[in-house]
Amino acid sequence: MSEAHTPVIPAGRPARHGALDPVLMMLAAMMLAIMLTWIIPSGRHDRTSAKENAPVIAGTYRELPKPLGWDGLVPRAASQDMARPVSPVALATAIPEGLKRSAPLIFMILMLGGMFGILRSTGALDAGIQRLIGISRGDIRILVPVLMIALSAGSTFLGMISEYLLLIPIVIALGERLGRSRMFGFALVTFAAKIGYLASVTSPVALLIAQPIVGVPVFSGLSFRLAIWVLFLGIAILFVLRAGKVTGTIEAIESDRLSPRHFSILLIAGGAIAALVYGSIELEWDDGEFSALFLATSAAMAAVARLKPAAAAHIFVDGMRMMMLAALLVGMGRAVEVILREGQILDTIIEAVSVQIHGLSPILVAPIVMAVEMVLTLLIPSTSAKAALSIPVLGPIAASAGVSGQTTVLAFLLGNGLVNMLAPTSGMLLAYLAAAGIPYNQWFRFAFPLFLLLTCLCVAAMMLAVVIGY
Repeated sequence: MSEAHTPVIPAGRPARHGALDPVLMMLAAMMLAIMLTWIIPSGRHDRTSAKENAPVIAGTYRELPKPLGWDGLVPRAASQDMARPVSPVALATAIPEGLKRSAPLIFMILMLGGMFGILRSTGALDAGIQRLIGISRGDIRILVPVLMIALSAGSTFLGMISEYLLLIPIVIALGERLGRSRMFGFALVTFAAKIGYLASVTSPVALLIAQPIVGVPVFSGLSFRLAIWVLFLGIAILFVLRAGKVTGTIEAIESDRLSPRHFSILLIAGGAIAALVYGSIELEWDDGEFSALFLATSAAMAAVARLKPAAAAHIFVDGMRMMMLAALLVGMGRAVEVILREGQILDTIIEAVSVQIHGLSPILVAPIVMAVEMVLTLLIPSTSAKAALSIPVLGPIAASAGVSGQTTVLAFLLGNGLVNMLAPTSGMLLAYLAAAGIPYNQWFRFAFPLFLLLTCLCVAAMMLAVVIGY
């Protein structure tokens, strides 16, 4: 492999004519959210603190007066005792607010794009992929299970999701070398990550918030979640293998050893991933620290590759530019939540559902709670925000019907994980698609059969959880 420093950046391919544009999709979701604030009554629960995502207090819901009329078209802040429908002007104002609230994650995505630009420009990534293909002899029956188990383990045990943006262009490039479509590589990463997040065997992102709310020990009940993860991941692996038909030219399989320079650059990249995992678990790093890590890693790789400072800066900025759409979509996804919170209708939706399920059989209540969490995931992609809003209200109602706190948390996890595979309001999913250059409607058609199968299995799992007293 050549070590020429040509700036090759993993740009997402333009969407085909007629494909659903992700930005227009997010604008449509924002318009729908604004309309809902005019239709659904507003109300609120008291919360345990003044923080926006503080857990609500069950039994404290009260409806707020919300006068509708021409005055509602003028953007004004709501008061504690009076709600207001969200003005259509919020279609513009909510986007900057969503970008501001998502700023740490957006900066991390941009830094990640810059680092990936440096990595690709050195030729080390292409050399590493070719070496991996040579070692495995290009057999996807080996590559797919190994990669999906590794990626899904990071998601289900450590809560890794946004970090996999880095790997999407890499795995797509690997698949294309083997004559497979871009969808093959994208599905490999996305299904592995999403199913891991769905099961959340020990994921701190979901469990540290959800389980204490219902009074069960953090990370307890992992054996049932582990069984779900193994079953669902096995199904997803078979689905990806079946979809991995050869669609292009398979490049010649070579097994040349990596040059010392390429090996060193890949070693730096591997060290960055190890530091990311260690930092997030042991040092409680967040998006800001991850951004600094990606920036430092970029400088180290550029130095080893002997890139001139001006060339390295240009490549890094080009890499950031290729992630701009992904970063924008994350902010727009947050803007939908901003609109719904301003209209104060989320608490109303939760309260209305809790009234309807009160008194039903526990074997029916458990899947209904999961279905409610699926609907809420369309409105609030944020896992932590949704847990703080829904579980304090649904938990006691489910408990009164005979559903345990552990099963309520499972309903939350499954509902959240299922919909985030397909949710058009999920900024992170749309960021994944933007990084891969795959239109949303193409992904929907591809993933929907697996989504339906897993949904049926999740309903069965919820009923089984009630039967065995999970």
